[in-house]
Amino acid sequence: MAVAGKVFRVVEPVDLATIAAKLKDFRVEEVYEHESGQYPLVTEVRDLMATLSSVEGVFAQDIAYTVYHREGPRIVIRTLEAPFMFAEHEGRLLLVVVEKKRRANNIANFFSKLLFIEVGRIVEARISPETLRRFHEANPEDTKVIFFDNVDIPNVEKLSLYGDDLINTQLYNEYLKHGTIWYIVFRSRRINAIVGLTRNAVVTVFTPIDPRDFLAYVRAEVFPLLD
Repeated sequence: MAVAGKVFRVVEPVDLATIAAKLKDFRVEEVYEHESGQYPLVTEVRDLMATLSSVEGVFAQDIAYTVYHREGPRIVIRTLEAPFMFAEHEGRLLLVVVEKKRRANNIANFFSKLLFIEVGRIVEARISPETLRRFHEANPEDTKVIFFDNVDIPNVEKLSLYGDDLINTQLYNEYLKHGTIWYIVFRSRRINAIVGLTRNAVVTVFTPIDPRDFLAYVRAEVFPLLD
């Protein structure tokens, strides 16, 4: 099964020791009220590990779902777990959340409020179109899919190319004249896996991978690409 994650930048000055101290033993409980009763929902940080260069853990949150049954609606509590990592890279502090984009955004905002009281202290990381282009052109034979955005052709929002040896196609050079690279799917030689990468630092590994190995991969190959 594919593993997805997203990278963020911490823009408020803070050190890893402070982050570890604020996240250690973090646990809050709230009550979800429903006509069928009251249900405790827990949000917590588990398995926290701190080193000189990173803080890792699991963000766990209970979510209440309504399941409709012939005898009436029932509440089901599901615990969603998202591994995360705060890590330093070239003088910047970055956050990786192993979760799909929308939920990763919500977790980043939660951490921003927890650590800095307000949203906006943790923001999206970005990769420039030029960097993504250089990354592709360094090993073009490994790229399988390219999407272009910012297209200047009327009524065309995105362009795409699929296949091998994309750099040597006339369409690749033509599309570069009309748009910028937004998303690529490529084979990562580092982990011998198929990876998708967007300019707003959403990473998807389509080959089965352990979440901790995913974090290590993002730190090694994606961090150096960030603006």
